[in-house]
Amino acid sequence: MTYVTITTWENADGVDYDQTMKKITETRLPALRNLGASRVTVVRTSERTSAAITEWPDAATRDAAETAIAAVRNKVQSEDFSRMTGEMKGEVVADV
Repeated sequence: MTYVTITTWENADGVDYDQTMKKITETRLPALRNLGASRVTVVRTSERTSAAITEWPDAATRDAAETAIAAVRNKVQSEDFSRMTGEMKGEVVADV
């Protein structure tokens, strides 16, 4: 069954959102795909915030990538000046 993580992020004050998203799109999102994610979608939710929705084939694939995901998140925080503000995750139980 498909598994999804939804993380919310906030850019530091004064950080250029478009420049940050360019770097994340070019480096961080492909890293998640290489770890087994089947799709990654980023939604801009305000001037400085985003939500990242990552779809995985199953919980086992996501869990196997846990350590590497933590490394990607640390780089987003330390190099892209964006902090994670929340996380939700779980198995997809309905889809249209």
